Amino acid sequence: MKKVAIMTDSNSGITQLEAKKLGIFVLPMPFTIDGKEYFEDINLSQNEFYKYLMNGAEVFTSQPAVGDVTKYFDNILKDYDEIVHIPMSSGLSGSCQTALMLASEEEYKDKVYVVDSQRISITQKMDVFNALELAKIGKSAKEIHDILMKYKMDATIYITVNTLEYLKKGGRLTPAAAALGSLLKIKPILTIQGEKLDSFKKTRTMSKAAKIMLDATIEDINSRLDPKGKGENVEIMVAYTYDKEAADEYVKMIKELYPNHHVFADPLSLSVSCHIGPHALAIGACKKII
Repeated sequence: MKKVAIMTDSNSGITQLEAKKLGIFVLPMPFTIDGKEYFEDINLSQNEFYKYLMNGAEVFTSQPAVGDVTKYFDNILKDYDEIVHIPMSSGLSGSCQTALMLASEEEYKDKVYVVDSQRISITQKMDVFNALELAKIGKSAKEIHDILMKYKMDATIYITVNTLEYLKKGGRLTPAAAALGSLLKIKPILTIQGEKLDSFKKTRTMSKAAKIMLDATIEDINSRLDPKGKGENVEIMVAYTYDKEAADEYVKMIKELYPNHHVFADPLSLSVSCHIGPHALAIGACKKII
């Protein structure tokens, strides 16, 4: 039986310490902050990142260099026969396409399998957990890839932001729209239902936004993800930027509806946080695979 390694990137929210405990590999996403390059969870912590972001630093995200990706592949293949790599959605970053291109090269063909599951953050993390469990029961890299691709659309994410400032900085809102939204104290709710981040609804307060997102997630669970089990066969997760207390309260709210679920709350990856800013809140759900 071939030895299969599970690899992802830091957009999954999995830290280097957590990766070491799990026995997986996490490629750190690069940042440029005031002209200096940093790597998530290598020489840039969550606290340091928000200190820069909230004090007006120029923060830009980029994708890992080709050489960094191949270095990870090469180092892993010294000890493993195959790799399942689960990067962030190809609809949100070019890093997935780069990985797919590299995996098709003769050197890595039939050794590296890249999963474009169109997921990010907490749902991407669940893909990693599923891949790890599938590897433990003896599935090959190709089998794991095919299973994850089969279920890739059985997931949902909703995100709300506390300020429009960072969406404006990232070019996702015009300055005029951001100014009007800020004046009206609008809290947009965004969703990922597959490839891209789309607008879902708008409201005036974070508490109302949290309720709308939870209701929408429940609707997705009951109508699409688990219509028969009504939530028994899904994983439910929460993510946040900077404000853990709000996330913990959200978990309590969810567990009142789903008392038998383990609902975890993770910080959103810094490459996502860069575009939505502090005090954002997200909820995700995906169908259980195993």
